[in-house]
Amino acid sequence: MKKKYTIVTYGCQMNEHDSEKISWLLENLGYEWTDNKEDSDFIVYNTCLVRENAELKVYGQLGALKDLKRRKPELILAVCGCMMQREEARNVILEKYKHVDIIFGTNNIHKLPILIDRHKQTNETVVDIIEDTRDIDDNIEANRKYSFKAFVNIMYGCNNFCTYCIVPYTRGRERSREPESIIKEIEQLASEGYKEIMLLGQNVNSYGKTFDYKYTFADLLKDVNKIDGIERIRFMTSHPKDLSDELINAMANLDKVCEQLHLPVQSGSNRILKAMNRKYTREDYLLLIEKLRKAIPDIAITTDIIVGFPGETEEDFQETLDLVKKVKYDSAFTFLYSTREGTIAARMENQVPDEIKKERFQRLLDIIYPIFLEKNQKYLNKTVEVLVEEVSKNNDEILSGRTRTGKLVHFKGTKDLIGKFVNVNIDAAKTFTLEGYLV
Repeated sequence: MKKKYTIVTYGCQMNEHDSEKISWLLENLGYEWTDNKEDSDFIVYNTCLVRENAELKVYGQLGALKDLKRRKPELILAVCGCMMQREEARNVILEKYKHVDIIFGTNNIHKLPILIDRHKQTNETVVDIIEDTRDIDDNIEANRKYSFKAFVNIMYGCNNFCTYCIVPYTRGRERSREPESIIKEIEQLASEGYKEIMLLGQNVNSYGKTFDYKYTFADLLKDVNKIDGIERIRFMTSHPKDLSDELINAMANLDKVCEQLHLPVQSGSNRILKAMNRKYTREDYLLLIEKLRKAIPDIAITTDIIVGFPGETEEDFQETLDLVKKVKYDSAFTFLYSTREGTIAARMENQVPDEIKKERFQRLLDIIYPIFLEKNQKYLNKTVEVLVEEVSKNNDEILSGRTRTGKLVHFKGTKDLIGKFVNVNIDAAKTFTLEGYLV
């Protein structure tokens, strides 16, 4: 019988794609997937360090596996991802979770087979961390979650050093993949029947800045747009400070680039934006929104907002609420500020008390949720193109998929439609989803 593996993934799309690569490596070693930890011979936790809650979940899960490891001593337990790029987190694992067998980071996934072999030979905990993004192997294949849409890394690391963010310290300095490598990967995906591509980077707008020749993210979009078989192009994440007129024009004129943009604002207060080291003002941001909507009238704009950043006053928070009302986002990831050890913000004075953060957070939700609903109601009685993704977990007669603008749509249909484009007439709008029927 084949040995079995399972992967538990926390965090962003970059982590999801990393897990797809880990899956490919393990299956090439003869393992097969299971979603049951009790049946597993190899368990991988791919971790995130952006939010404290994700970190605590990992520690809790690892603690819960002590009994399983005791009953199955041959089980290999590995922890990887952003948490493991931090020495402090690695030390916690080594000191308190001695049943963990392999620890590796975000930049050396390709070495996993070697690390497994090393552990089997020594029966000791193997730790292997690489800091430099230049050591990342771009050629690892992946077991894609879907057969019709795929993540594609276009760059690694981050050079922005926002004062609240741990990513530059865990994923390393920014490095863009060579365009030829990206194009080749996407052409291969297109030949295998993939229809939608999500281009990934911590800041895709700065793609190309590490090259010694001129080639921008807009240039990459133009080249990907030429690939036969690809019908939709998405990307994230965009940093406002690097969103150029060239990129806006490319989005407006390239037919395969979806009318959707995730543009994190984080705060509507210039004072807080400066403290965050975001390198733009609220006025800059609002001008970008104006340009985007002029160039792409039907664009759906989503964002990230942090509530309770150190030193945030009621006046600062009111400026965030005012910006939210002006922009009218289609959706947003909203966060209570979470102290991350090792960041500049963690050392700042005037940390906002939890009770104030929670109260402000609720007021933000009270304003943005009706805006989301208002945006979705504009789809009522309209027919939209949906790429069908999966069957509902609660009702096998209901399918779900997304519009070009990223709206999640539920409708009745049969499983054979998964991976296909269909037209759906919208007859119900909710805060986070749309409902409709096939036409």
